[in-house]
Amino acid sequence: MNALVPLPVLLPLAATGLSLTFGTRMQRFQRFISVAVLTAVLALSIILMIAADRQGPLSVHLGDFAPPLGITLVADRLSGLMLTVSSAVTLCVLIYSLGQGMTDRDKETPLAVFHPAYLILVAGVSCTFLAGDLVNLFVSFEIMLVASFVLLTLGGTGPRMRAGSTYVIISLFSSMVFLIAIAMTYAALGTVNFAQLAERLPGLPLGVQTLIQAMLITVFAIKAAVFPVAAWLPDSYPTAPAPVTAVFAGLLTKVGVYCMMRTETLLFPGNRIGDLLMAVALASMLIGILGAVAQTDLKRLLSFTLISHIGFMVFGIGLATREAYGGAIVYVVHHITVQTTLFLVAGLIERRGGTTELTRLGGLAKAAPILALLFFVPAMNLAGIPPLSGFIGKLGLMRAGVADGSTWAWILVAGSVVTSLLTLYVTAKVWNLAFWRAAPPGQAEAGTVLESGDDSDDDTDEGPDGVPGTGDEGIEPVRRPAGAPVAAKLREKSVITTSRLPRPMMAATAATIALALSFTVFAGPLTAFTDRSAVELLKRTPYIEEVLGK
Repeated sequence: MNALVPLPVLLPLAATGLSLTFGTRMQRFQRFISVAVLTAVLALSIILMIAADRQGPLSVHLGDFAPPLGITLVADRLSGLMLTVSSAVTLCVLIYSLGQGMTDRDKETPLAVFHPAYLILVAGVSCTFLAGDLVNLFVSFEIMLVASFVLLTLGGTGPRMRAGSTYVIISLFSSMVFLIAIAMTYAALGTVNFAQLAERLPGLPLGVQTLIQAMLITVFAIKAAVFPVAAWLPDSYPTAPAPVTAVFAGLLTKVGVYCMMRTETLLFPGNRIGDLLMAVALASMLIGILGAVAQTDLKRLLSFTLISHIGFMVFGIGLATREAYGGAIVYVVHHITVQTTLFLVAGLIERRGGTTELTRLGGLAKAAPILALLFFVPAMNLAGIPPLSGFIGKLGLMRAGVADGSTWAWILVAGSVVTSLLTLYVTAKVWNLAFWRAAPPGQAEAGTVLESGDDSDDDTDEGPDGVPGTGDEGIEPVRRPAGAPVAAKLREKSVITTSRLPRPMMAATAATIALALSFTVFAGPLTAFTDRSAVELLKRTPYIEEVLGK
């Protein structure tokens, strides 16, 4: 069974080579490769999760080099669960993107970049969840960074290039801090393997331990978009295509949360910075949701709710009890699916209404009732309405806070309630503006081109939307028959609005909703599994013994 551990990383990388080889010559085969490989990764992830639950952690030393020389990959309950949920979500998003048509290429483009970049991203995410040492974790981050920049800048438009540049600059800064932390750790202890570090770190002076811990937490907080290092996210994610934004919002921030969980339990037990983490969690919750309240663009609004709800997960890490970690893990898997779904729905709304600006939307409940349902269910789940999985995760965290009984815990419980109520207000605002009220004058008709190759916002003149600097200056909307297919390209025109939304896009969105609802249906087995995962995290011994062969 241990031999299966590297496959969730190796299969997407091998498929990337095939995808690059075939390029645009065999597009259908290229798509088949991507879907088949992600399906195989999902099946492998389920197998690893079940095996880790029954047998304990699984590990493999690549090249049969023992630590600290070799690369170690480890699958335990937490990493298996994260692999399974992330694989399911990435598969759904890939199907959504195929339905949107964004993977089609024009004849002048020599290389189809979406599939290779997407597969590399999946490999990087899988490698992060399986990494058994700091260097391999750093490499995983860099793999994700390269793929992320390509996906963020698809189309080469001005806003996307600027957003991609911001993302890269922030990521390079965090990478630099990460490298310094790795160098300090290796200089002090002679290893970067997690299991060996868990044994040797207690021998360091407390000040050195705290410095290394602070640097690692800073790196992972940037990745997770935790306040006050989250300002980059609302400006980076909304400019990307809907499938890219969805997978970034759903997965990449949770990579940072996962790394915080792993290092705080395995390397730095004792919860020395618990109060600091809870203060940061409270700030993320409140500032993020207040930022969402102030937004009128759906994608930016969802970006701020993402920052806010990361605070719930950090709340659990700050408490550092079994109940808190169990609730935090439930909330992580819930939020991956729900946040991904909401960004996919945002893409459908843009496809149907021509914009994600709420002030220019309306009447969608009557015009597109299925789309309204696809938004309503995950929105209520995000707000934590019983008995949905959002409520289960929040309840677990608040019960852990009450059981802890400290001042900070009670403050976080109150902050969680306020954040949940404001989240409900935000989702109700979106529902009222985009779905419930009558369509405002000037709402885009079916057949309006959403993107154009010349979308530079350097011009300050007002375009057709009446807003200067939004990328449509001097461009008249092109009208085409409703439902007319237009391939999404890097240059020239892209996607047009249509009254009949593509079935693969709708099916993929419905599948992510079904996945989120399954967490409610199987809440008992899920919470039992996350409790076992929390016990394993805090115990540490099974992980260390498996890796070191004790």
